[in-house]
Amino acid sequence: MFDRKVGRIVLARQARRTFRSASVVKILIALDYLERHRASAADRVLLASMLRSSDDQAATEFWRRGGQAQIIERMVRKAGLAETAPPPAEKPGFWGYTALSAGDVVKTYRYLLEAKAGDFVMEQLRKATPCGKDGFDQTFGIPRALKRPWAVKQGWSGFGDVPAERCRGVRPAAWAPDLGIGRPVLHTTGVVGDKIVVVLTLQPAGSSFGAASARITALTRDVYRAS
Repeated sequence: MFDRKVGRIVLARQARRTFRSASVVKILIALDYLERHRASAADRVLLASMLRSSDDQAATEFWRRGGQAQIIERMVRKAGLAETAPPPAEKPGFWGYTALSAGDVVKTYRYLLEAKAGDFVMEQLRKATPCGKDGFDQTFGIPRALKRPWAVKQGWSGFGDVPAERCRGVRPAAWAPDLGIGRPVLHTTGVVGDKIVVVLTLQPAGSSFGAASARITALTRDVYRAS
């Protein structure tokens, strides 16, 4: 957790541990595109869907346009990221296999809040929909644990292509990064008032989405209170 008022990290645990990004990488995809192109009205609709509702097809389209791994390489340089790396060479199209750390996600949000393209991205994250485009509930973590104002980008991977219980829309490099393949990941990241909150989790193998969602929401609440 980074407190923007005092300008420093106020709570951290394993901040440099790498995770596969799942949909959190969509922030980097959006920033890279907006900083390199004059986005058309159609582009903005697609970007909004990618950021608000975690639209995977939109992400794949911008990933292709940006040159896949080149997106990550550019954003690593721009934002000064240390533990972020493109997907493995044998899986170039798997944008969700980008490696990142909680520390780097904090750096990404700090970059985002100062970037020219940041206003558009933040506007979409403030309007995150209760349900993802794929039917998964997006209200775990920050949205359930903490009061507004917040702007969030969630991430999930390893729970199958279709949720067991479909979301109903009710709101409550030179190193080989560890991507935790074989275990589900569930991430909640965002800006809550003056704080940047990043909680990345590698869940036990076989976890249901509901159980993992409850764990990360409770953890997020504890993290915020501890700061």
